[in-house]
Amino acid sequence: MQTDPRLEPSTPLLRLQELKIAYGGIQAVKGIALELHAGETVCLIGANGAGKTTTLNAIAGVLPIAGGDIHYKGERINALPAHRRLRAGIALVPEGRGIFTRLTVEENLRMGAYTRKDAAAIEADLERVYTMLPRVKERLAQVAGTLSGGEQQMVAIGRALLSRPRLLLLDEPSMGLAPLIVEKIFEVVQSVAREGVTILLVEQNANLALEFAQRGYVMESGRITLTGSGSALLQDPKVRAAYLGEEA
Repeated sequence: MQTDPRLEPSTPLLRLQELKIAYGGIQAVKGIALELHAGETVCLIGANGAGKTTTLNAIAGVLPIAGGDIHYKGERINALPAHRRLRAGIALVPEGRGIFTRLTVEENLRMGAYTRKDAAAIEADLERVYTMLPRVKERLAQVAGTLSGGEQQMVAIGRALLSRPRLLLLDEPSMGLAPLIVEKIFEVVQSVAREGVTILLVEQNANLALEFAQRGYVMESGRITLTGSGSALLQDPKVRAAYLGEEA
């Protein structure tokens, strides 16, 4: 999972330009701009309904866009279908995990590699995921719908890793999980980042997200209203008042 030698250092791995997304005539995302360079971990924070999940789904190709452009590795991918984006290295861990509840844990993991044909490499990647997620390895034969929320989240991350992503989109990985489980999930994500995977994280826990990410974007009502380093946004009075429960 190294940086792409074909990508110029100055060229972002992902660039959104004037991105617009609409639902039934209602504009949910209103012309946002966002960039990620290879190897970065960037978070997108904001209140419910701000457009964060919508943005991730559009990047993954799950939702159509109404305007603007999505560039990945320097190429415009507006018309590229979701399965081809996955093959190109864009993997989404969706809000709510989205696992196949009636399949076993192992079957869920192998679904992440459905676009791949390199059988030996898939087995090697499975072993790597088992090392990273030992709790998942202990439950390979278990039906995924019977797992705890934290275990399901680990399966969802493992499944995404089986696609060998260059860009990992994480949507609310801490949602509904106990603090100790959240800590473990973010340890895993940190390990993934250290391997060179670029990460765009949507997370309602703004404090956790900004401590974890190198840079952040604040989204309000479909627009990007602030951007900066994670540490700078953590100290911004507006961010602290709006998302960390402090008075401005």
